Amino acid sequence: MIRFTVFGTPQTAGSKRAFPIRRAGQKLGVRVTDDNPKSRDWKTTVSQVAAEHCRGDLLDGALVVEFVFWLVRPKGHFGKRGLLPSAPEFPAVKPDVLKLARAVEDALTGVAWRDDALIVDEHLAKRYGERAGVDIVIRQIAASAAERSAA
Repeated sequence: MIRFTVFGTPQTAGSKRAFPIRRAGQKLGVRVTDDNPKSRDWKTTVSQVAAEHCRGDLLDGALVVEFVFWLVRPKGHFGKRGLLPSAPEFPAVKPDVLKLARAVEDALTGVAWRDDALIVDEHLAKRYGERAGVDIVIRQIAASAAERSAA
């Protein structure tokens, strides 16, 4: 099991857009851009922290992952005496937890695992906390006897 926390404001992996480009020698290429410019720095941070915790070979089997995203409460949730009774318990607002997870999955590909298609079970949560970030837990599932004999 691999477990670590990445601090920083979680960003979404926005929609991707592809544009044809001409390369040297008149070859055609494709440039892919992300519609969230902040996601690049977030993915880099996640990759760097993951590299410190994921040493050795990339995981290459069925994986179970857990991502708990921590968001800082808006100032409007607080009054003179602290947290307002009307403040919501959970951050049922944008950003979408699935898009947050997609950014982390992308950042961990090639650092923790070979491909995010290896994820067979994923647990996601968004919570309010004092510090923004994401708690990450990665477990590799042992291959069943049938899978081992088929290999």
